[in-house]
Amino acid sequence: MSQGFRSGFVAIVGRPNVGKSTLMNSMVGEKIAIISDKPQTTRNRIQCVLTRSNYQIIFIDTPGIHKPKNRLGEYMVQVARSALEEVDVVLFIVDIWEGIGSGDRFIAEELRKVKTPVILAANKVDRVESIENARKIAEDFCAWGDFNEVILVSALEGTNLDRLESTIASYLPEGPKYYPDDMITDQPERFIVAELIREKALELLEEEVPHGIGVEITSFKEREDKNIIDIYATIYCEKKSHKGIIIGKGGSMLREIGTRARHDIERLLGTHVYLELWVKVRENWRNNVVDLKNLGYD
Repeated sequence: MSQGFRSGFVAIVGRPNVGKSTLMNSMVGEKIAIISDKPQTTRNRIQCVLTRSNYQIIFIDTPGIHKPKNRLGEYMVQVARSALEEVDVVLFIVDIWEGIGSGDRFIAEELRKVKTPVILAANKVDRVESIENARKIAEDFCAWGDFNEVILVSALEGTNLDRLESTIASYLPEGPKYYPDDMITDQPERFIVAELIREKALELLEEEVPHGIGVEITSFKEREDKNIIDIYATIYCEKKSHKGIIIGKGGSMLREIGTRARHDIERLLGTHVYLELWVKVRENWRNNVVDLKNLGYD
């Protein structure tokens, strides 16, 4: 390790659905956090690692800060806020294409209270009609917060991500290499697999059904005689009517969720996977402390 090695933790914050997970995945070069066009996709604090020859950035992808409607929502907001107290840099992401809203302004005002350097990443610049317009929106928004840097980016296209990375690294203190070079996340495989299953449910299900879904991996074993992993998972929902929707006619929806999830899981694990899904009703689990802990929201 060379002299002057920098390392530190970076909290990614922003209102729901501005591209936090997409940006983190793009920067580390792997799909770790699940992505969906539905708000409040990320529920837990997901940690990803980016290691270069002279620095190591540990990204913390937090749930979007929003007004909670249940205990799960309260947990998500608490996770996001607590991350701000433990990091070296805050990366605040806004959707420059959709425009700056009250949620963004609320977060900007909250960030005024922290002493941590804040970098504003104005995302989705590829969808704005002109760079000049994007710069104007970002400049106007600066009146709401104290930002050390403002960078226009596109997480989807990769625009300016190199500049964003080097800027983040410049704010990190000198420190040790916390994780091995080949490590990109501290999350166990079972957690990522459960998240991938939930992502496919978010993709395929409509209305309020996806928000009431939790996934538990009940068995995760590699076969001794074959290069295949057997995974059994339970999808929990809050209403009996939702169970029928998740299963679908003749099991069609559940099969499609399983097929899409299996493809991503096989890419993640680098091996063949047998995936079996079950659906169970657990009423009001998002307000039940025990259920929340059992599903990993502790």
